[in-house]
Amino acid sequence: MRVIGEALMDGFSKTPQAAIQQENFEKALKLRTRTMTNKNIKLLRVTHLRGPNIWTYRPTLEAWVDIGELEDFPSNKIDGFYERLDAALPGLIEHRCGVYERGGFMQRVREGTWSAHILEHVVIELQNLAGMQTGFGQTRETPARGVYKMAVRARDETVGRAAIDAGKNLLVALINDQAFDVKAAIAELKDLVESYCLGPSTACIVNAATTRRIPAMRLNDGNLVQLGHGKKQRRIWTAETDQTSAIAESVSSDKDLTKSLLVACGVPVPEGQVVDTPEAAWEAAQDIGLPVVVKPTDGNHGRGISIELTTQAEVEAAFPFAQRHGSEVMVEKFIAGNEHRLLVVAGKVVAASRGESAWVVGNGVNTVYDLVEDQINADPRRGSGEDFPLAEVGIVNSPSIRQDLARQGLEPDSIPENGRRVLIQRNGNVAFECSEFVHPEVAAVVGLAARIVGLDIAGIDVVAQDISRPLAEQGGAVVEVNAGPGLLMHLKPASGTPQPVGEAIVAHLFPDASNGRIPIVGISGTGGSNANDNNAHIARLVHWLMDFAGYHAGLACADGLFLGRRRVDARNSVNFDAGQRVLINRSVDAAVFETTVESILREGLPYDKCQVGVVTDVGEADDFSEFYMNHDDHVYKVLRTQVDVVLATGIAVLNAADAQVVEMAELCDGEVIFYGVRSNEVIAAHLQSGARAVVLQAQQAALCKGDEPARLVNIATPLLADEGRKSSVAAAIAVAWGLGISAELIAAGLENFTTDAPTFNA
Repeated sequence: MRVIGEALMDGFSKTPQAAIQQENFEKALKLRTRTMTNKNIKLLRVTHLRGPNIWTYRPTLEAWVDIGELEDFPSNKIDGFYERLDAALPGLIEHRCGVYERGGFMQRVREGTWSAHILEHVVIELQNLAGMQTGFGQTRETPARGVYKMAVRARDETVGRAAIDAGKNLLVALINDQAFDVKAAIAELKDLVESYCLGPSTACIVNAATTRRIPAMRLNDGNLVQLGHGKKQRRIWTAETDQTSAIAESVSSDKDLTKSLLVACGVPVPEGQVVDTPEAAWEAAQDIGLPVVVKPTDGNHGRGISIELTTQAEVEAAFPFAQRHGSEVMVEKFIAGNEHRLLVVAGKVVAASRGESAWVVGNGVNTVYDLVEDQINADPRRGSGEDFPLAEVGIVNSPSIRQDLARQGLEPDSIPENGRRVLIQRNGNVAFECSEFVHPEVAAVVGLAARIVGLDIAGIDVVAQDISRPLAEQGGAVVEVNAGPGLLMHLKPASGTPQPVGEAIVAHLFPDASNGRIPIVGISGTGGSNANDNNAHIARLVHWLMDFAGYHAGLACADGLFLGRRRVDARNSVNFDAGQRVLINRSVDAAVFETTVESILREGLPYDKCQVGVVTDVGEADDFSEFYMNHDDHVYKVLRTQVDVVLATGIAVLNAADAQVVEMAELCDGEVIFYGVRSNEVIAAHLQSGARAVVLQAQQAALCKGDEPARLVNIATPLLADEGRKSSVAAAIAVAWGLGISAELIAAGLENFTTDAPTFNA
């Protein structure tokens, strides 16, 4: 298997010192009289490889980079370049490169390496600094002088392309000793990350799924993600799932209805009333008993809430504030204590965070506003982005903060006397991890609350003085039940240990270690003039046999896109988008894909892993000169991708008559089944090792395993009359056998095979 991953390593193919020391090259450098001015780098092409590809298993951006005259100027021949690069991106010291130790890449720069290789590492570092973590990169020469292929992992295409452009401009500036605003470039990339990448809540679930080897597909530009394929898929939208009831979500947004349901089931909640005027709010407050809270019945994220109100003026003033943030206004009993957010997944508490009051201490000199900036907002944990667990406190535009200040006889521009403690914020920033302290009775109560509302994932807000004690003995209560809760507070708490909330959600969606996968068959190869036709034919045969065996299989091949026996699109469907159309279909319980060298080079495979990978032949590189492929070994490296993605529990079906295909057997993590229209030394040796093979014999197929007697299958099909089709039939039989389809069904399926398919538009 090829070595991939987030290891801050690359595969740059030149050996700089050896190349520099070549006699002719040294002579060329000595004869050169031009100075290093205005040297440029051109991006000839940038391709988004959306699936497994020749470089790695994951989405990658491949750039064709023309370094022009810089081919004669490796990094050690550019005066001051090392120092300028180190100053611009000091984090490059962490890149190990081919030296496999900290500082390895910068060692290569000092000794001498080429600009395309340097660009690879600059792009990786810019992505990391922008918050889109990556580590994979490779750079390779092409036959064209000065032209290189550079590949870098990119979790988002838009951000990755922007990083390549910014990296190229930065590198050119450093080479030519010109100014470049690195901070501004990183800031722009950070904005793109925030706009285009998955949010932290969704990303943590996807990452947990990836750890479980569950495939993930992003379905829109936002946070809608499919986990798994076809019939076994599940979908998430941030912290909501396809099991999150729309009714439950509506109930949770109606605070009054939620409270009535919780009360009916014995969950402690604060007493409250819905009111329609400021005057009615004050009457309700008197009935309930002061102090009270005034809030919108369908608000969220704490908007429009005023707490611990004790006077008529405060209550009536809070009414319009709450009304602006919801459709109705509620007055409820104020519960003393700290606010807590408990995350409930499938009825169980998996994480808990506590809010803390924010205070400042006067010094007799500074205003309240200045004290907040110096004593609260100066905390490095506070900021306006997702990288900060605590939000900045803005007192000028916060009615609740100004209200609390007024109670203390202060305003933002007041100057508190020396030593006076001033309350700024009561319960904001619920980001202090406290999961280990949650009392079992509290956990039981909030789990019950989530089940009563009907939410599979819920954020339950609890006010209590001490979360480690039962609510009843301290007058605590559940104050809100929220659908689609944010997870950031549990992932990046202001204090305490981050909680594995993504793992908990994935375990809820995929219990019992299931991985959401359906059987996928991938078929690749190229060679003769009818090679693609042969591969499409194998795909049609395999799809037919799977359908005959009871699968509702999807198929994407040169003959079109099929769902079951219906052709839903007659256009050539050997492309990534067609493959995705198959995998998002909830009715599909298996899939077959034809791929070509060109489709892998242009887009990558449309799936991350497969149960069966078929390689029919390895042709010549002449047809792929557009991709700078001038050697047959290059075609081999492309087609091995099909074998690389076979699951450890899967099977590679390989043509025993093609020597290069045979070589791929050692690359497979799973089983290997060879096939052929006649036996040969490869098949004989394979069987001696106890493995499986399929060999055609006249009108029969021999299913062979080790030294066991071969299972002979009579094949009554006109397909065998065509010599060119025999190998396709053998391959299809091998796939079906590998999938566990019985010999009887294989024989019956081949006898009834037809390429006719009803068509409809979908």
